[in-house]
Amino acid sequence: MTPPPIRVLVADDQAIVRDGLVTILGLLDDVSVVGEASDGVEAIALALSERPDVVLMDLRMPGLSGVDATARLTRDDPQIAVLVLTTYADDDSIADALRAGARGYLTKDAGRAELEAAIRSIARGQSVFASEVGARLVRAATAAAPPTARLSDRFPALTARESDVLALIARGRNNREIAAELFVSVATVKSHINTIFAKLGVRDRAAAIALVLSGG
Repeated sequence: MTPPPIRVLVADDQAIVRDGLVTILGLLDDVSVVGEASDGVEAIALALSERPDVVLMDLRMPGLSGVDATARLTRDDPQIAVLVLTTYADDDSIADALRAGARGYLTKDAGRAELEAAIRSIARGQSVFASEVGARLVRAATAAAPPTARLSDRFPALTARESDVLALIARGRNNREIAAELFVSVATVKSHINTIFAKLGVRDRAAAIALVLSGG
């Protein structure tokens, strides 16, 4: 049986951007655009009435910003996943979006294939971040990584060793550095990381770091 299409709501204050996104998404057999919003207030109203799987959310919109709309949506219906699509990739914009509950963050120079893949990943419960966003997350994590004990409290599904590994990932360590610090093999670290990603519902290091920094 063919699965139902991914229901997507497009929220952007620029009509030409909305039209372009709707056109692109309309070409996909597994995606259905269920609404268009020109500001945050409209995005919330449409999302709560149409219950899309994914909301493509611009950050800078009149009336109510995409950040505030994201916070409202993730509070009122956590099943709706927000994928930020914005011109901005500065630290403050990324941090604000993550704190609001965004599950992904792409910039508007993303290619069509990247956007399509991100929507499908977000709909499956994964997190997706543009490469430049991931690099910023790693730098931020290196400066402000939380202690392992706090991670154990926040992510009780993780074992003590998995919490250790996650804390080191959040400090920007690579697999060899983690292995050396924990006195285990690189293969063991890879195994722990795969398990961590599965338990947290993320697909890569950037998404794991974003989850740590967002307080999720």
